[in-house]
Amino acid sequence: MAGRLLANLIVMGGTVVGRAMLQAYRQAIVNANKTGAAQEAITGIRRASKAMTEQEARQILGISEQSTWEEIVQKYDTMFERNAKNGSFYVQSKVHRAKECLEPLYKKPDVPN
Repeated sequence: MAGRLLANLIVMGGTVVGRAMLQAYRQAIVNANKTGAAQEAITGIRRASKAMTEQEARQILGISEQSTWEEIVQKYDTMFERNAKNGSFYVQSKVHRAKECLEPLYKKPDVPN
């Protein structure tokens, strides 16, 4: 009898605590939306995860500001192939993103006639 009573108390206590946590979480979301903190956090995360600076791209590829596009492509091909064979997919993707970041600086847009 005592075991059954104890089990009921644990289940009821867990339910009460669970509901209180859910209600607190919902209130925190409402408060964050009112102040705009949630949107600022999401925007900051998106901005930080997508942006690669020119300096970072040059550092990843190991090139200087005076490097030509041909040197960049040569460095890219070497590093990309090395990491494709026995390296890291993360490093390989960073090398690719670095080349993508520098490409608009060297490639001139085609002007239609």
